[in-house]
Amino acid sequence: MPRRPLLAAVATLSTLTLLTACNGSPEAGRPNTAPPSPSTTPSPTPTAPSTPAQTTVEQAAITAAKARYVAAWTAIDTALNNPPAASRAKLLQAGTGGDWLIQVWGNVEFNQQRGWYQDGRVRVESMTVTSVKTTGEQPEVNLSACLNSTKVTLRYLATRKPVPLGPGTSGRSKVQAKLVFAPPDGQTKKMWFLVDQQDTGEC
Repeated sequence: MPRRPLLAAVATLSTLTLLTACNGSPEAGRPNTAPPSPSTTPSPTPTAPSTPAQTTVEQAAITAAKARYVAAWTAIDTALNNPPAASRAKLLQAGTGGDWLIQVWGNVEFNQQRGWYQDGRVRVESMTVTSVKTTGEQPEVNLSACLNSTKVTLRYLATRKPVPLGPGTSGRSKVQAKLVFAPPDGQTKKMWFLVDQQDTGEC
């Protein structure tokens, strides 16, 4: 059975509003001898610790990693759409590397050996940053993404007819993707690579 392409994200900022109560004045002619009620005495309200804003360097890394993620998936789809014309070099150049390149290339070879190809493309519906690290030798961005492969069909190259497959999923998968900023093999200029991706269920 071939491995199907793997299949969220608006960050919500919350604000904390501080409310203070106002004290009323005593009635005319009657001294206010009672101790103030806790409900009428303003007290300091603890503020929730704020999340540090992302730095300019982190924002640039996130933007570049997201763009590379989409580009890598475009290259993966292109390879699976036409396995005879696919090459590891093209996938690597588009930013597919590490264990993920090994897995993708395994799928390409599997389909090619059986005379199959993928008709259609996987659509990246959303991406959310789960972590970003810009220090060290290998900066890293981790994403949570929702991939839609409902328009993807596996077909025979010879007849263009669909390959009969068993029951599948909804075609929408939530994945955790890891991208690193590193040089390609034998080179010094760094670029972002999609090096790992794990399916975590439907989205």
